[in-house]
Order: sequence, then C-alpha cells, then structure tokens
Amino acid sequence: MNFLKKIFNKSNNEQRKLTEVNQLLVGDIIVLTDSFALPESLRGQDFQVKAVNSYEFENKVQTEWALVGTNALEIFLSLEVDDITELKLSLKIQHEDVETLFDLERFAEVFDEPGQAFLEKKSDSAITAMWSSEQYQQSVFAKVGFFHRKDHRSENLSAYEGKDSGEQFELYSLYNEEQSKGVDVEVWQDGDTEVCLTLFRPLSDIIDMYPAS
Repeated sequence: MNFLKKIFNKSNNEQRKLTEVNQLLVGDIIVLTDSFALPESLRGQDFQVKAVNSYEFENKVQTEWALVGTNALEIFLSLEVDDITELKLSLKIQHEDVETLFDLERFAEVFDEPGQAFLEKKSDSAITAMWSSEQYQQSVFAKVGFFHRKDHRSENLSAYEGKDSGEQFELYSLYNEEQSKGVDVEVWQDGDTEVCLTLFRPLSDIIDMYPAS
C-alpha cells in the first residue's frame, strides 16, 4: 500500500509555480505586455528561456536569461537592481546597425580614456527602432568581467583558468539622460566586439510566466 501511495503522490505533484523573474529556468516562458512603450517586436510576445548564463564582476554576479520569441527574435534578459529592480532587455546588433545608428568615428571614442564618449543617433534601422535613444553619455569604461555559460544559482563558477573558467571581457556602457535606454559594448580577449541596445523596463512588463512543461 505504501508503495502504491508513493507512486500516486509522485504523479500528482503540483506543477512548479513561477512568481519571480529570478526563478526562471531553461524552457520556461514569459509573456510581455502589449504596451506601445515597448518596441513592436516585443509587444505581446511570448519568449522562451533557451539558456541561463552568468556575468561575474568584482562585486556581483548577474544572471542572464537568453530568450527566443515566438517571432524568432533573440533577446537577453537580466535584472538591474538599484533603488528599484527593473528588467534589462538587450538586443544584440550587427556592425551595419551600429554604422546606421552612429557616426563610427564618434563611436570609436567609447574605447578612449577617460571613457566619457557622447553619442548622438544618426538614424534607425528597422531592427533598432524604439530600442534606441537620441543621445547617450558613457558611464562605464573597460570594466573587467567574466562570462560563464553556467547558472550560478545552481552551479559553482570556477575561479581557475581552463575550459571551466569564465570568458574574460571588457564592458563599456552608455545611457540616455533618463537612464531608460543604453548601449553595452563587450570586447572579448580574442578582439571580438559585441554591441547590444538595452531597455530598462518595470517588472510589470512581464504579465505572465509559465514553467516548462
């Protein structure tokens, strides 16, 4: 009887409940609001977590959720914790998008000491519309971090060199006056450079969350 009871209880376990963004795991789904404050490519869309990574800095470790939408858009989600906690949504853009958005000579000043570049937008591409701001002021210069293809909430991050260690990079960040939009530039040790446009949005922009089936 006890054996049968165990089987019965196991099959009727309650499904995992999601109440906080930081509970998201691979396979989980979020639903975004259809607010016109969001870019059209985000409004009312479902996004599924395809990977959970970790950004390690000197004084903090940040979780990053890699998401793919029902519209095939790939974005990255993290939590920006300050006086209030906000969603940070990031869209990786290509060199041609950077060239459309900014004068490349001015953009190169992001990498010049003391890190006080000021950028003005030239024009948008179809991809960057509503992700970008008219002006940006630099506030982060060559901040060293390590990127781990691991979820630090459940896996230990190796502090040693080798295949288990994080990938080192330098971070350069700029923000608009309202601190509602930004540009993150990551320069990796092999010289590869990645540029992301970032949006800072209230937690309420996620209107629903579903655990992986």
